[in-house]
This record gives sequence, C-alpha cells and structure tokens, in this order.
Amino acid sequence: MSQTVVDKFVDLIINSDSPYKDVDRIYVKNLIFRLIGDGEGKANDEDSAVDLANSLVDLAVSHKKIEDSITNREILEDQLMDLLTPIPSKVNEIFWNKYQISPDTATNYFYKLSQDNDYIKTRAIAKNISYTTKTDYGDLEITINLSKPEKDPKAIAAAGKSTKVTYPAGPLAIENEGYLGRLGYPARSNHRVIRIIVGGKPWGFQYSPYAYFGEHAIFLNQKHVPMAITHQTFVNLMDIIKIFPSYFVGSNADLPIVGGSLLAQDHYQGGRHFFPMMKAEIDRKIDLGIDGLEAGIVKWPMATIRLESQDPTKVTDAASKIADAWKEYSDEAVDIRAYTKGVRHHTVTPIARMDGDKYVLDIVLRDNQTSAEYPDGIFHPHKDVQHIKKENIGLIEVMGRAILPARLKTEMKEVEKYVLGKENQIAEYHKPWADKLKNKYNFTDKNVEDIINKEVGLTFVRVLEDAGVYKWDEKGQKAFDRFASTLK
Repeated sequence: MSQTVVDKFVDLIINSDSPYKDVDRIYVKNLIFRLIGDGEGKANDEDSAVDLANSLVDLAVSHKKIEDSITNREILEDQLMDLLTPIPSKVNEIFWNKYQISPDTATNYFYKLSQDNDYIKTRAIAKNISYTTKTDYGDLEITINLSKPEKDPKAIAAAGKSTKVTYPAGPLAIENEGYLGRLGYPARSNHRVIRIIVGGKPWGFQYSPYAYFGEHAIFLNQKHVPMAITHQTFVNLMDIIKIFPSYFVGSNADLPIVGGSLLAQDHYQGGRHFFPMMKAEIDRKIDLGIDGLEAGIVKWPMATIRLESQDPTKVTDAASKIADAWKEYSDEAVDIRAYTKGVRHHTVTPIARMDGDKYVLDIVLRDNQTSAEYPDGIFHPHKDVQHIKKENIGLIEVMGRAILPARLKTEMKEVEKYVLGKENQIAEYHKPWADKLKNKYNFTDKNVEDIINKEVGLTFVRVLEDAGVYKWDEKGQKAFDRFASTLK
C-alpha cells in the first residue's frame, strides 16, 4: 500500500543527515502540518524530495495555508527542504571531516547535498541550451540561460510600494543562510555555507542555485565590502586553489561596464570546469624579470597574460606588477587611456587554477572607457552584436562561455523562419544580421538550425573581440608588446 505524501516526506527527513531520528517521527509530521496545514493528502507514487515537496505545497494551497503565488510556493518549498537539511554547524562538521579524506570528497558531499535539497535548481538548469562553436580561438561554449525563475507579478507590484529592506545586505551576504525570503527576494531556508579562511580572513563557500557550469561555486567575503582588485585579491585566489586544487577560481573586475553584475559585495566564482580560455595556448613568451616564473601572451580574443610557477608568491607578485602597471598605462594609438577627467578606467579580471604542481593565473586586461561613438563602452559589445549579447562581459564570458538571454530561444526560431522565407515574427534588431546570413548561405529545413547556432557562436567571438583591449591584428599585437615591454 502506497504511503501518503506526508509520510513519505517524513521518511526522507528521518533517513537524511537532519537532526531528527525515528523517535521524532510524530514531531516531524507535526512540523510539516505547521507549514502546510492539517491533512496528509492522498497516497501517491512519488519518491524524489522535489516532487514530494511540490505535492506538499499543493496541499498547503488547498488547505488555504498559503496564497497560491510564485513567491509563497518558493518560500514554503524551501522551508520543507530545510527540514531534511542538516543545520549549518553539522554541514560544516561533515564537510571538514570529509576534507580530511580529500578536498574532492568534501566538495562532492556538499554539492550533492545542495542538489538533493533543491538549493541547486537542477531541474531548471536542465532547461538551458548548450553547445560549442569552432572558432579561431578554439571551441567556444554557447549557453542560452532558461533556468532563472519567472518574475512574480505580485513581487513586481509590491516593489513599488515597499519600504527599503536592508537585510540581508545583498544576495551574496552570508546572512542569506536560512533566510525565509520575501516578495522580490529569494527564499533561502535550505541554503548552507561552508566557513573557510581566505587570506587570513573569514570567508564563505557556497554553490550557485542557477549554475552556469559544473559545480559553480561562489566564495564570499563575510565582511560586507565592495569588489576590489588588489594584491590581496591574488593572494586570496592562490589560497582558494590551495584549499580546492580541483577547482578554478576567478574574480570579476571591479569597475562598471567591465565588471560583474554585483560590485557591492566582495566575492569570487569558481568550480569544476575547464573553460575554452584555459585550453588556449601561449602565443609568445614575455619576460617579467621574476626567476622561476613563466609568463606569456595567450592566443585569446581578450588581452590575456598567463603566469605559471610552482611558487604562488611569484605568481601573486607578477600579477600585482601587471595590474599596477596597467592601472596607469595609456596608449592613445589604440584608444587605451588609464584616466579621463580623473576617472580610472583600467583594471583586470584574474582567474587562478592548479596545473599539476604549478599555480596558473590568467590575468585579463580591462578598460571601461566610453566615447561618443561607443557610449556603451569602447571595449564592450558594439551595437551590431548587441542583438545577441549586450550585457557586461564578466568572468564567465571572459573565459569563453557565453551566457545568452532566454529571449534568444524563441527569437532564433523566428530568424530560422525568416531566412527560409517562411511566415515569421522576426525582431527588427535581428534583421540586418539575418539578411547577411541569407546572402552567405543556402538555407534548408535540414541545415538552418545548425547554421544559426554556429553564427550565434561566431557573433559571440565578435563580442569578445570587441571587449578585448588589444585586437588580434598587427597594430593591436604590437601595442600589446609595447605594454609587455614596460613590465621587465
């Protein structure tokens, strides 16, 4: 005989690493009733925690315990998942005990926990579209992000009426751990953070709920300070890859336009993924005057210098040397200006990883100037490619993985119809691009999707080339060499 959804969920809680034992069964059932209202529901054949939790949320709606809205459903589902998730101190205890076996054993545990309790939205992530495109810089990774949840209309309406709430301080503040959520702010009851020490300071390690790649991790400063690229940044990155040698870790730049979407909270991103940039080879070596350090310019659309050494201090010293020099460097011949009207424009995007016993750091030069010709940014996707990608080029895109907007899923289908001469509703901003493709290819029903996918990828190459401060032509590379010569 099948169990009711409540009894099945109670079993999951008792058999998890939660603090509850079999003697707590009645108590746990009543905890669930507190959340969903009294009534166990019908027997069913569901087994997964996510399916059971969704059924319990439906029961809560039918019991009139919650109003049926996106926000209320998310908050209640996370409260239910919290019941089968160990409390933070227990998660940290288990993690660091497993770390004594190996770092991978510890991260495997934490990643699985974060998936099993639906903090990482695996079902939503599975909707994303991903493929690779062959380019002169290697195979670039193209993703269309369909996993982010739809906006709650009630939250949008409430936002205009609500008074400002300053807790938690932001979406990456450590105070999100266990936070209930509210209209316009995500539920985090089932969220857990591993405590680590980075650069001698308390930091946190968590996963991204809407991961863009394998084991997409976030490392956050427990102190609420803005992003800043300093010598300490490079020391911190080296510390993290010492702790997690199977992970890469990188920092978004610390200036608008070239930085990430969240400059107010000091944090890094990392995970278990080998990006296209990491596969790119050194085009030519450069001499930074540091014994025991190898350095070279990477064959990559964005201006990148790779540093390698068995001694992490040599890498951090070299990175600081480059970042400090770049901060003050100008070259009018290629529109590179460190300052205009006293405003700083130069910073870097650094990415660290281990390669055997070597510490590797790719340091990408960034410039956030604007001009009358390029009001969105001289080194930002230009107007003719913004129909595909107009947002900031942050850490993940820098490494060769495009995070493209969900609108493209339906818009590219209309482009396909357009180039095939079928009835369509193509967006006006895609027409100039689509007309060029019509002149370039003989489209058929069989080849149209592959060609459009390829051309989206090639447009992403242009996006990166636009964002690159030194172009891969004779003028650009001579200018890159001029900068490199100042580093000896």
